Amino acid sequence: MGSIPDPGELTELTHPSFDEFQHQTSLMTGCTLMWKELSDHISSLEANLIRQSEALKRKIEALDSETKTSLDSLKKRELSIDDSVKIAVNRVELLKKDALKTLNDDNPDGEVDNGDGLLQILKSTCLRMEAKEFWNFVSGRKKDIELLREKIPEALSECIDPAKFVMEAISEVFPVDERGNERGNDLGWACVLVLESLIPAVVDPVIGKSRMLITPSVKEKAKEIAETWKRSLEERGGIDNVKAPDVHTFFQHLITFGIVNEEELELYRKLVIGSAWRKQMPKLAVSLGLGDKMPDMIEELISKGQQLDAVHFTYEVGLVDRFPPVPLLKAFLKDAKKAASSILEDPNNAGRAAQLAARKEQSALRAVMKCIEEYKLEAELPPENLKKRLEQLEKTKTEKRKPSAVPANKRTRASNGGPMPPAKAGRSTNAYVSSFAAPPSIVRSPSHPQYPAAVPAYPSPPPAIYGTQTPPTCPYMYSPEAAPHLAGSYPGAPMNYPAYGGYGNGIAPAYQQAYY
Repeated sequence: MGSIPDPGELTELTHPSFDEFQHQTSLMTGCTLMWKELSDHISSLEANLIRQSEALKRKIEALDSETKTSLDSLKKRELSIDDSVKIAVNRVELLKKDALKTLNDDNPDGEVDNGDGLLQILKSTCLRMEAKEFWNFVSGRKKDIELLREKIPEALSECIDPAKFVMEAISEVFPVDERGNERGNDLGWACVLVLESLIPAVVDPVIGKSRMLITPSVKEKAKEIAETWKRSLEERGGIDNVKAPDVHTFFQHLITFGIVNEEELELYRKLVIGSAWRKQMPKLAVSLGLGDKMPDMIEELISKGQQLDAVHFTYEVGLVDRFPPVPLLKAFLKDAKKAASSILEDPNNAGRAAQLAARKEQSALRAVMKCIEEYKLEAELPPENLKKRLEQLEKTKTEKRKPSAVPANKRTRASNGGPMPPAKAGRSTNAYVSSFAAPPSIVRSPSHPQYPAAVPAYPSPPPAIYGTQTPPTCPYMYSPEAAPHLAGSYPGAPMNYPAYGGYGNGIAPAYQQAYY
């Protein structure tokens, strides 16, 4: 048998190789990295679970709060039904008595000399439920629009059924204009005014705007009217060509009767973009439920070069930080200047290029200055330079309008020396122009013999200088002063006349002279 080595004896040690040592080191490093990666992953999962748990907890709390609010609102609405019905019944009885009293009144209408007279007539038509008379009265008084805006809600509250009354009143022009040859007179403003004024008249007296006193049958009729309007879009030229007042009326109809359809938000968005320049569009877009789509709509307006409209939308929905207004206004001015330059280079507008280009730039400057004033942007975009540029354009325009001074008696026929007809005689079908001299009682220039050469044309002053008043009764637009001296015609010293035919008194004529 072999001997067993003594543990106390020194034995020869086996040294590990360097490769094995490196292998062991790499294994330890890999395990360490893997452990760290797993630890980080687990920590990330834990943090993510905590965040989701907190978010879910907040949603549950918000849902519980909304549920509680909705239940309280429903309970309040349920308890308020009896009170609202009692108020409505009492109001109907009162209106019935007032209507009978008005019907028995031989002279219910008064003179519309002030707000009280106007309100009396409006109340009379509403009590009688005379929708057509009401519409004719309102649509014919655009000059009193602010007074109408104040008085119509009070008058509509006198109706037995205000919502039905308003639908009947505007039915002549909405959803389809049925006036025939009178369509040239746009009455969209009147439709919007009446629809806006209906809201205070149908608000629940107990719980307010959260419930409108509109019967289900009237609401269904309002939905049918909205569908009819949408079907008529093709006849109006499609979404891109429909008139802005028609779009405004349609939107106000939806909002007033509470029939906004969430499935048609894309249609509403397109209509809003097409009429974005209209002042009320940002508020209407929010009322239609387009608040979430507003950033995309603003970007679309910017891409179309409608930066000014985009500014109004950004302020309406509070996206000023995301879409700063000053860069948008500067871009709008830059685009307007480019458009003006392109007009100057257009050969088709050679005669009016300068005038059209100046008008384009002036319009842009005024719009931007108004926007700066409205949103208090003077510190970021001082309007002084814009005002100077506008004054420069106005000065250039005025200088171009000044005609050269010429004799005032050139208004004669070159063929036979006879007098010319009045400036506006050719515009009237009943105008009579005599080829004979006027009676001696009318002061006029003396008759001249035929000139040996053609008389140069008298430059007509631009229309903007003069008004549209009826010309004087004198059939000959000659100056009462003596004519200047012409070679070979009359002796005497020539007379000096002002550049605009002021007839020696320094005042330009109040009508536009037409020279032939």
